[in-house]
Amino acid sequence: MNLAAVPETGPTSTSPTAASLWRGSRGILLVALIVVAGAVVGVLLGGSGESRPLDPADTSLSGGKGLAQLLRAHGVEVRRVTSVAEAEAADSGESALLLSDTSFLDRDEARRLGALSADRIVIGAQRYEDLLTPGIGSTETARPRSREPRCALRAATRAGSAFTGGTAFTAPSGAVGCYPADGAPTLVSYPNGDRTITAVGDGRFMSNLRLAEDGNAALAMNLAGARPLLIWLVAPETTEQGTGERSFYDLIPDGVRWAVVQLAFVVLLLALWQGRRLGPVVAERLPVVVRAAETVEGRARLYRARRARDRAAVALRAGFVDRVTPRLGLPSAAGPEAKVDAIAERTGQAGFHVGAALYGPPPADEAGLIALAAYLDMLERQVRES
Repeated sequence: MNLAAVPETGPTSTSPTAASLWRGSRGILLVALIVVAGAVVGVLLGGSGESRPLDPADTSLSGGKGLAQLLRAHGVEVRRVTSVAEAEAADSGESALLLSDTSFLDRDEARRLGALSADRIVIGAQRYEDLLTPGIGSTETARPRSREPRCALRAATRAGSAFTGGTAFTAPSGAVGCYPADGAPTLVSYPNGDRTITAVGDGRFMSNLRLAEDGNAALAMNLAGARPLLIWLVAPETTEQGTGERSFYDLIPDGVRWAVVQLAFVVLLLALWQGRRLGPVVAERLPVVVRAAETVEGRARLYRARRARDRAAVALRAGFVDRVTPRLGLPSAAGPEAKVDAIAERTGQAGFHVGAALYGPPPADEAGLIALAAYLDMLERQVRES
């Protein structure tokens, strides 16, 4: 290779720079940030939509499954019911009834609950106080926070401080009031016939969120686990789950639908980003320019160094046939005999010699290879000039 004929160029680095990497990846990073932001917003705004406060089957932060599991682990049977009839069927002399929502009850149903023999735990201010918590009145609302029991009720003194507040009560004669807020108790317990009625101003200390704080778990278990059986009444589900077969789309959670909308938005942004006009093609100067003749010479030297006369002969013959066939008016798929006959007819050479030159055995030495190259060059010149 004649290095003197090639212009000197400085070393050219093909490694990607920090700037090029940033330009190539900033679009992907932007899309990733949009997806993450959308997911966070969906979690914060959407939620699962299935939260049921103080439901022993609910695992959300406001649910009561944590307390139910603790009670079962200590040998208390927790029976979740959604109707007064179920509560009446489960009532026994060794049971307690927990009420956290009475908004779905009518007065007759509240009277039936008030007639049960089970101990009663009423959470928060509820309807039909005269039937469910007779003798107790609501005075004011206190901010829920950690409070000390300040009473002689064993369930409270053994638990210690707890997250209480909400409704403050006026206690009847013989009642014990605990966790006072401005002098009014937020937990009242008193005997009523053969049972004990307990009113709690706020039930968040029983929720999954607050159960592990202060003495909340101890207080909740002391109140709800005093009997071998806890009848936990919750509001029935209002959705039409049992009225007929649900379609496939009814089974898809709301969060999944919101995720699909986000994904469609991201795909649209990606399509707009990738579909922008790229502009004209930019010509890039090659670092080294190599002439065709030098390439041929370099390949010839390789053939000679490896004594690859057979490969050199194949290359010479293939190049000759590719150049000559169009001049003879033959198709590229023409067979060897047709090509040999056409060349012999055009050049006047004997067909035997033409066939041996094109399809004969490889040369035995370098002199034979040179003679083959010269003969093929002569044939091509005669075809071109004829």
